[in-house]
Amino acid sequence: MGGLDLHDDGEQPGSSADESRSIVVISGGTGCNSICAAFGQDVCYVLPVSDNGGSSSEIIRVLGGPSIGDIRSLLIRLIPSSSHTSPSEAIRRLLSYRFPANTSEREARDLWRDVVEGRSLLWHGIPIDRKETIRGFLVYFESEVLKRAHKSFSFRNGSVGNYFLTGAHLFFRSVPSAIFLFSSITGSQASRRAHILPVLVTNHTVTIAAELKNGSTIVGQCEISHPTRPILPITTASPREEEATDNMEEFLWSPLRDAPVRNMDFTKGINGEEDYPTLESPIKKVFYINQYGQEIYPSPNADFIKNLKCRNILVYSCGSLYTSIIPCLALRGVAAAIARSRTLRYKVLLLNSKNDRETSGYRAVDYIRAIVDILNGQYPPPVTQKERESVKTYPVTAFVTHLVYVAGSSVPVDEAEITALGVKCLRVESSSLSSPKFDAENVRQALATVCGNNA
Repeated sequence: MGGLDLHDDGEQPGSSADESRSIVVISGGTGCNSICAAFGQDVCYVLPVSDNGGSSSEIIRVLGGPSIGDIRSLLIRLIPSSSHTSPSEAIRRLLSYRFPANTSEREARDLWRDVVEGRSLLWHGIPIDRKETIRGFLVYFESEVLKRAHKSFSFRNGSVGNYFLTGAHLFFRSVPSAIFLFSSITGSQASRRAHILPVLVTNHTVTIAAELKNGSTIVGQCEISHPTRPILPITTASPREEEATDNMEEFLWSPLRDAPVRNMDFTKGINGEEDYPTLESPIKKVFYINQYGQEIYPSPNADFIKNLKCRNILVYSCGSLYTSIIPCLALRGVAAAIARSRTLRYKVLLLNSKNDRETSGYRAVDYIRAIVDILNGQYPPPVTQKERESVKTYPVTAFVTHLVYVAGSSVPVDEAEITALGVKCLRVESSSLSSPKFDAENVRQALATVCGNNA
């Protein structure tokens, strides 16, 4: 089957066709944020909690806990649009604000004091009830930082939204509760039936590692995708280690205390288009580790599995393959939930328009195979002969039914090879001729075509 060149079919966002779709989107980082409007009114976003770069790096270093930066970014993106002078826009400006990275620590702390004490101009236009609610959790965040004053928390490049969400998480001891509070104050999930789920429910630091094909290992999402320091090796793990997610502590800052990691100066540029040196060898697999560097096999958020069993479209969003998508798949029970779902009719991969450090030299079929291979993996892997005989290996189409790619993208797409796997190819046009990419409109059209062409 040749690629379909998609054009406007006359269907408008918010139509009955859009509203009838029930979608699970697996994504992380900025890859999905610009196309949220494509997914209609009933969507569940599943995000990893393993990012250790930027503002999250400093929060994790001092306070521990899972990364909430991607969650905060998406929550802000979903705040309903309104007039520039509305309370919603004022809250958006406050929670989107990031302290300068190129300032002194003293200046950054002075800016923080203005915010936490309610004097900053950022509070202008925010009703007093919501102001004091937000400020209360910022004060709680500061109190937790002060308890660890010996760790010298840095406010440079820090996100006010991250501080608020972290304060709520620390207070409730629950990321889902913090998401509920954030969305209740901002209306992030009110205008749509949108649900934002952390892929793991834990109060501890979540760390991923990548094993390369040459045998070396890289620890930490930032080090895998956008390193800001020399890569340090780790000891490999016991394959039968089955520690619970809540046993994942601050690995990056326990074995490496003599060389503390700070990725706080990392800031994604426009569209995340930075160039990093290619990996010394392709990635063989990505996996979770505990504080001792041992591979572990956590179970996903139960609500993630529940949504896979009741929605009709699964979207693997554009974004970093090995640090945004695969950490949501390399978990117990996810493969079976996708493959055996009675409702998931369409499983759509939005192919990146260009390769990054993680996927240098990849073709479209390599993205598909990476997803299929990780889902057909076993967590934990079988050891006995009986266990090996009971392993269920699913075909490609159990996980991916459609590949959507942008015309003019630099990732090679061999449609004949992909079609031979049973996967249908769809080509969409980009509104940007100089930099082909997905946008809300061409993704919406692609999903309409997927749902209308299932022969």
